[in-house]
Amino acid sequence: MKQKPNMSFWKLWNLSFGFFGVQIAYALQSANISRIFRTLGADPHDLSFFWILPPLMGMIVQPVVGTLSDKTWTRFGRRIPYLFIGAAVAVAVMCLLPNAGSFGMTVSVALIFGLFALMLLDTSLNMAMQPFKMLVGDMVNEEQKGKAYSIQSFLCNAGSVAGFIFPFLFTWLGIKNVAAKGVVPDSVIWSFYVGAAILILCVIYTTLKVKEWNPQDYAEYNPAPAEAEDKANWIALLKRAPGNFWRVSLVQFFCWAAFLYMWTYVVDAVSLTVWDTADSETEAYQTAGNWTGVLYAIQAVSSVVWATMIPRFSNMKTAYSVSLILGGLGFVLIPFCPNQYLQIVPFVLIGCAWAAMLACPFTLVTNALQGYGHMGAYLGLFNCAICLPQIVAASCGGTILHLVGSSQTSMMYVAGALLAAGACAVFLIQDRKQ
Repeated sequence: MKQKPNMSFWKLWNLSFGFFGVQIAYALQSANISRIFRTLGADPHDLSFFWILPPLMGMIVQPVVGTLSDKTWTRFGRRIPYLFIGAAVAVAVMCLLPNAGSFGMTVSVALIFGLFALMLLDTSLNMAMQPFKMLVGDMVNEEQKGKAYSIQSFLCNAGSVAGFIFPFLFTWLGIKNVAAKGVVPDSVIWSFYVGAAILILCVIYTTLKVKEWNPQDYAEYNPAPAEAEDKANWIALLKRAPGNFWRVSLVQFFCWAAFLYMWTYVVDAVSLTVWDTADSETEAYQTAGNWTGVLYAIQAVSSVVWATMIPRFSNMKTAYSVSLILGGLGFVLIPFCPNQYLQIVPFVLIGCAWAAMLACPFTLVTNALQGYGHMGAYLGLFNCAICLPQIVAASCGGTILHLVGSSQTSMMYVAGALLAAGACAVFLIQDRKQ
């Protein structure tokens, strides 16, 4: 088996550039979904249930895409066809979702329409996102994987910054940030339109610039699985998964549950802490929604900066754990910052955790999977460690909200505790030499 050749910076860049557009779409979703459903008329205690479908679809779609693309060989590539189809569907749905309140439907029908649009959006985005991780696993050697995933992390955060600030930017440019009762403001609607356009352009760039290996070249650079392995189903693959696959998954469980609670409740938490209101019909609430997008952007910038610090740690586990502790502290600080500019501090700290969550797990897991074959299927299954905790957290969100006094700000303490647990679990991961 040949050693995979080193790739230039720009080849590594091109391999992941479409991720920029995908993350703009994800940023618009994560920053605005709770705001959209609250504007449509959703009760805060039911809000977390709307977040069940996105990770559920991810848990179903990504293993399927991974498994199918492992067996796909076309003149357009192995992973790229799935990337392009997913992006095309996402563009169409992004033009529909924010208009859920504009079609004259009743509150209940608008919520159902928005729910199904959200399900389809996350299905298509998962289909578009997963191939980027697989392309790195297929074509990048072990020495450069850390660099490749760091580039992917940078593009992820750069895309997130753009998506997060769009509503704030468009409001500043004069697009209306308020609308009739039950109707999503134009600032949010146009954010989705522009995000959709950028998404398809970025994906077209990647499809034109990246040439995947043909089956013969791929076989020269990647170990061929044994015949029994080649016919293995998902259950069999999970039984043979290396120990670090499960240990990293445990850390992921705590991390993604924490961030699910941030995405679900932080708009209300910021609005209550800074503007002293959680009434979605007020201008102050919509202002809080815009400012939360700015805070998310600050988190993303902080993540980009912190990502450059992670390789400076002598041990990746230490970097991972320290980053999660800083993020947990950030969550806890949110209710203690009554000024909108003070809110910047906790989100800078949260960005440290986000950087580690994007860079460390896939480096640790893909290194552990060397020689196991079925890279696409394994990475698709590993995505369950991202999706399952969000499903569990979303299912329990209303109950936990009641237990903490129906206070959205208190949910930030819950998120902080979950990241602290994740930081402790990091030390269960074994170094590869062990």
